[in-house]
Amino acid sequence: MARASGCRVWDESGREYVDYIMALGAVALGYGHPAVNRAASAAIDAGVVGPLPPVSEQALAAALAARIPWLERVRFLKTGAEAVAAAVRLARVATGREDVLGCGYHGWLDWCQGATDGVPAGVRVLFAELPFNDVATSRQMIRERAHRLAAVVIEPVVVVEPTREWLEMLRVETTRAGAVLIFDEIKTAFRLAIGGAVERYGVRPPPDLVVLGKALANGFPLAVVGGRADLMAGASRTWISSTLATEGVALAAARETLDIFAREDVCGHLHRIGMRLLHGLHELQRAHAGVVTGVAGVPEMCFLHYATEELSQRAALAAAQRGLLFKRTAYNFVSLAHDEATIDRTLTILDESLRTL
Repeated sequence: MARASGCRVWDESGREYVDYIMALGAVALGYGHPAVNRAASAAIDAGVVGPLPPVSEQALAAALAARIPWLERVRFLKTGAEAVAAAVRLARVATGREDVLGCGYHGWLDWCQGATDGVPAGVRVLFAELPFNDVATSRQMIRERAHRLAAVVIEPVVVVEPTREWLEMLRVETTRAGAVLIFDEIKTAFRLAIGGAVERYGVRPPPDLVVLGKALANGFPLAVVGGRADLMAGASRTWISSTLATEGVALAAARETLDIFAREDVCGHLHRIGMRLLHGLHELQRAHAGVVTGVAGVPEMCFLHYATEELSQRAALAAAQRGLLFKRTAYNFVSLAHDEATIDRTLTILDESLRTL
């Protein structure tokens, strides 16, 4: 790509594409949102980075805590992967234990990549995968590791929504085990709701720690680990650092993004426009049952299941040739810049593409 604006991108030859990849979900207001850009430009003019924490860091922390009250204390980082790793380290500091159970994708770092080449065997054995929405198996795995379990880390949405029974079991069993419950809300915060799945599904009591990222700063690199003040105080007993910890451009972008979300009911728009897309995908599945075997995800982030890997590749290519970037796996993301006409045009292009298969 050569440039991006709203929900569209252009390649170096000037060809335009409607986009649903949206920087892997990092952009929810649309590329290059004018108000966010203005805030970022002002932060650039102020010097970008310095020797001391910027005042905007405290201002953003206060604004987030006012809107998401379970963030009693926060720490800012640059990527979701390092923010989740920081949360896990804080849990290990608090508990004195090492084992972690996870559910979903938590980044590429060693602690959660048990089957990846290059990860030491001694690190691999400290992590195991919980089955999403499986109450009985998840309960058993937590109880078996209770005496050595530091944390349970989950993505609250993995292709489908969580059941209330599963979420409640995680809260009860981690409390009983003395382990830290962490919600990885990298994808879901600032999308399902400003406060993510905890807000959407009314999770009470909330998890001990939460990680936010992606749409938080509408494409500028920023992530947050936050939660209970006593757990966050563990940061002074370990080492969580970044050369660019005092960078203020992403902080300014996030503060403006938060204001826009609250003022314009962005999450309401994402749900409404996403529902239009999701209903259309179900119609396509019925019309092209030989190619599309199902529809997955939630309105704000969804995708199609294809009969074969080859068909999914061909479908993505056929759509791209018609000016549509539509991901063939989890997830496609709607934004504030997607409107009803764009959704309808998207469904037409997908229908045309599927007919060629």
